[in-house]
Amino acid sequence: MSDQATSDPRGGSSGAAAPLVLSDADRLLVARRSRVGLLRALAAQAFTGMLVVLGAWGIAGKDAGASALIGAAAYFVPNALFAMRLLLGFLGPKRPGSLAFFWGEFLKLLTVAGVVVLVAWQWGAWLNWLAFLLGLLGVMKGYVVLLALRRLP
Repeated sequence: MSDQATSDPRGGSSGAAAPLVLSDADRLLVARRSRVGLLRALAAQAFTGMLVVLGAWGIAGKDAGASALIGAAAYFVPNALFAMRLLLGFLGPKRPGSLAFFWGEFLKLLTVAGVVVLVAWQWGAWLNWLAFLLGLLGVMKGYVVLLALRRLP
């Protein structure tokens, strides 16, 4: 068996890759793009949520519009709080690690599930479930607007 490194299809060797070194200007650019990306995602989610709310209200009336608004808010509010927490992390001297991100995402999804259960318990008989779920999904898939406009960071 040979001790030589096999060639990599990209033109390099399969040995250890050289570490990526970023200048301070590169770090600032990456941090700025991250902040802008978070704000764009929130704006796109708010936009799609409002489209669903207005569509439900226009098609099925004010109860459906209110149900869609509750569904949109059930995801948007915890997501906006999580995004603001991430944005505040950019201001501090120490950036939160990936573990903090995953715990935050877990807590956000747990909060959303809790809000859905609370809404079902409190207003289940009155709620227009289709509009509620469409509002929830509309906000969850708001990034599709960014994909369509080719504005993903």
